[in-house]
Amino acid sequence: MGRRRRSVMSEQLKYELAKDLGFYDTVQQEGWGSIKAKDAGNMVKRAIQLAEQAASKSQQP
Repeated sequence: MGRRRRSVMSEQLKYELAKDLGFYDTVQQEGWGSIKAKDAGNMVKRAIQLAEQAASKSQQP
């Protein structure tokens, strides 16, 4: 019943993304459960962008 999901992103990455996207203070004061769904979606989008950039750099000769 109370299965816990394994996080795909490291805590460090999540905090860095929260700082970049402007809701780090909310996370610090109230925790991850207090962020808006839109902010969580933007965080995922940004993480995907960073992963795609890293993948394209690693494929260049």
